[in-house]
Amino acid sequence: MDAADVDLEKAERQASPSQFPRDPETIDERLERIPTSSSTSSSSSSARGNVQATMSHVPTQGDQLDRDQLEREQTALSRIHTQRSQHSGTVGKSLRSRMSQKPLPEFGGGKSYPPPLPAKEEYVVEFTGVDDPLHAQNWPFRKKIITAAMLGFFTFTSAFGSAIFSAATGAVAHYFGVSVEVGILGLTLYVLGFASGPILWAPLSELQGRRLPLMIASFGFFIFQFAVATAKDLQTVMICRFWGGFFGACPLTVVAAVFADMFNNRSRGLAITVFAMMVFAGPLMAPFIGGFITISYLGWRWTEYITGIMGAASFILIVLFLEESYPPMILVTKASELRRRTRNWGIHAKQEEIEIDIRELVEKNFSRPLRLLVTEPIVLLISLYMSFIYGILYLFLTAYPIVFQGVHGMNEGVGGLPYFGMITGFALASLYMFLTQPSYNRKLAANKNMPVPEWRLPPVIVGGVVFAMGLFWFGWSGYKRDVHWIAPTLSGLFSGFGLLCIFLQLMNYIVDAYLMFAASALAANTFIRSIFGACFPLFGRQMFNNLGIQWAATLLGCLAAIMVPIPIVFYKYGHKIRQRSKFAPTFPKEDDE
Repeated sequence: MDAADVDLEKAERQASPSQFPRDPETIDERLERIPTSSSTSSSSSSARGNVQATMSHVPTQGDQLDRDQLEREQTALSRIHTQRSQHSGTVGKSLRSRMSQKPLPEFGGGKSYPPPLPAKEEYVVEFTGVDDPLHAQNWPFRKKIITAAMLGFFTFTSAFGSAIFSAATGAVAHYFGVSVEVGILGLTLYVLGFASGPILWAPLSELQGRRLPLMIASFGFFIFQFAVATAKDLQTVMICRFWGGFFGACPLTVVAAVFADMFNNRSRGLAITVFAMMVFAGPLMAPFIGGFITISYLGWRWTEYITGIMGAASFILIVLFLEESYPPMILVTKASELRRRTRNWGIHAKQEEIEIDIRELVEKNFSRPLRLLVTEPIVLLISLYMSFIYGILYLFLTAYPIVFQGVHGMNEGVGGLPYFGMITGFALASLYMFLTQPSYNRKLAANKNMPVPEWRLPPVIVGGVVFAMGLFWFGWSGYKRDVHWIAPTLSGLFSGFGLLCIFLQLMNYIVDAYLMFAASALAANTFIRSIFGACFPLFGRQMFNNLGIQWAATLLGCLAAIMVPIPIVFYKYGHKIRQRSKFAPTFPKEDDE
């Protein structure tokens, strides 16, 4: 999930059908009073107040209209409100840095300035209704599946590229005459690219839609993979690995937003779970493939050639088949066609009122995330927990070779196959969350479709306990050859299950807890966890060699166990903590009614 995805989640929560009056006579009146760019304040206090006011006016049942027809009307209103909410929260909307006291230049041609457009809102294009075929949620199911598969492949390729180099670090170090620790920098710099990439891709996806950044990123990604494959010196390898990660961060940032564009509230959670599987399966599928390539006659350079070929395939698919899914940009295209065909140049989309504003860009992507990280205990502790989990994921890229290649004597290819234990754990976690989704939906319906963020935390608690058990199991079954190699392999069932439960549900918790500020909260989270993911592999080999496999894993297991109470505390007291927050809106709980 990225900034644009979170904004869309926030807008749809604010604009859900339950937020609108059910009396059909007031629907048109409510539409006229929807906040527009001229009436929506950009200050955080105003935004928070609007959300709290919305939450306190949940309408009651009792309408006499046909329910299906009324739901369609409300959904149409909801989508209009969604687009305008997105517009008010988009980078570049307020244009504060472009305020000028200079007098306007003359209009030219001897003409005076024309009067403003009468009834400006009448010139703003909208979707025709809930069934408008232009809206991505109304695309044919086959088209959605093809789009999801295409972008899922690009996401997998990006994550795959981060870890395939781990199988080649020894060969790269030997080829350039440096230590293995220096060779691991190729993995670290790629993950640092993941940390810095969203600074560009998130606001660009808000301003120009999803297709353009995905096209640019897929092109840059495969170019830099080929650059690493053909590098003549180590510094070229390192620089190009960083830029490969920078461009590879785009699908991790934008693809979840495309899924949010295409799938509604009922199906989006499942789609995002599949997306998360691609993100985490990629790094674990790569080591054994890279290992077999490295020990073959192809050599380490083909680990990058293979990734570059996959990236080039993604670029071709995106250029040829990907259509824009971001609703505001779809309306921009619609407005352009209407202007051309009607010759009425006042017709426009809300998104066309936006310009790039550097001051606001800096605030939304730097200063606000840092403020949230420092002042919000939920953001700080959840980010530390997720960062630790993410760091362990990349630490396994050095720990597994120590166990299965060092202790059990497997080669680089076969030694990567035990990662399938963790991949199976991911699949079990996905199944677990699928099975718990109906229970969550029942709670949501009982609470008038108002989500309580703490409902996301029980799977995190279960996952935290299981993850810590997996770390202990891995260390004490993998430190000596006398224990069969299947034992540490099966520990991956627990590690993978816990990792995905913790990571995915904590991301959902941040989104639910911070709504319009969730983009900033996730930006802070992404930055700090990428730092952990980059640093953990650097000390992993020394830690396992110096402490011993069993004691190093015990240390990590104890840290994981210490963090288990974090979601427990927030499950019990999170509602009260959010009441004292300057950023997090509060929701009514079932107990409060």
